Order: sequence, then structure tokens, then C-alpha cells
Amino acid sequence: MELFDAIHGRQTISKVKPDALPRDMIEKLLSAGAQAPNHHKVRPWRFVVLTGDGRKKLGDVMAASFLDRNPVTPPEGLDKPRALPLRAPVVIAVGVDKPADSKIIEIENISAASAACQNILLAAHALGLGAIWRTGEWARDAKVKEFLGFTADQNIIGFIYVGHPEVTPEPYTRAGFEDRVTWVE
Repeated sequence: MELFDAIHGRQTISKVKPDALPRDMIEKLLSAGAQAPNHHKVRPWRFVVLTGDGRKKLGDVMAASFLDRNPVTPPEGLDKPRALPLRAPVVIAVGVDKPADSKIIEIENISAASAACQNILLAAHALGLGAIWRTGEWARDAKVKEFLGFTADQNIIGFIYVGHPEVTPEPYTRAGFEDRVTWVE
């Protein structure tokens, strides 16, 4: 796939088939993510890949955390948070290291991990996969962070859900750059 076609043609695809992805395909996505630019070559991203029962375990953690925050929730009220990681056969949690050196500032690491996410999304598109980058409360949840092996002060940049697309979305044209640029000559 040509680069500009990938950039302009990539779309968020939230509905994917439950079929498992081969490990080598997942590793291609991770390899693409690891090619992201990063200041001082610190490679600050951390990838946690959840497949199979790993997704169910994450769902259990999400349900337990939801219940902690909403103690009067009936058991059936936990079905939704428990099912969230099951929306795709692969969930890649992307976290970011805190700066370990005073010359590195946190936003540089966050930016690098975000670039890694974009690379993963583009690679998924190039491989014919569907993917969506999700954030929200679960990226900030202390129990979720702990389960994934992150410290409380580490950021989770997001969860990338990946699988074979259930449907092919209609192409659309994104807004241009023209209203978002100032030229200084």
C-alpha cells in the first residue's frame, strides 16, 4: 500500500470479527509501532497485548473497578464493563514511561507513544485489518493500570482494538488542513 493512500484511506473500524489473529501479524503491528520517532531514542512506549482469556481477565478487572466506584450496581450491571475488552480479538494497551533523565520532558514521551499508536493503526490498515484507538476512563483507572503492569503515575495512551473488519466502511473525505494552518513567510 502506498504511504499517502494509507494515511488518507485509514478509517476507524469499531466492528470486527471475533476471529483470532496470528501472532506474526500482531508482531508486525508492534514492530510498526516501535518505529515511531522519539526524542533521545528512549523508546518510551510499552505495549501490553491481550488476546484470548487475557481480554476476559481485563474485563473482570474493569468490572471490579466499576463496582468499587458504583457499589450498588446489580450483577447484571457489570456485564457491560466486563465485555468491553471482548469487542475485538486483540487489544493492545499502549502505555508510556515516565522520563528517567532530567533532559527528557514528559510530553516528548507521550508524543512518541502517540506516534507509535498511529503507526500501529496505519500498519493495521495496510494489512487489511480494522482498528480503533480508544481512551476514556479505563486509560486512567488505577486497577486497570495495575493489572497491565503500569504504575499509578504512568499514562496509558490508549487501547487499540484490532481484528478483521466485520464490514467495509463507506469511504469518506476528512476535513483538510486549510482552517488549521497559519503561514509565516
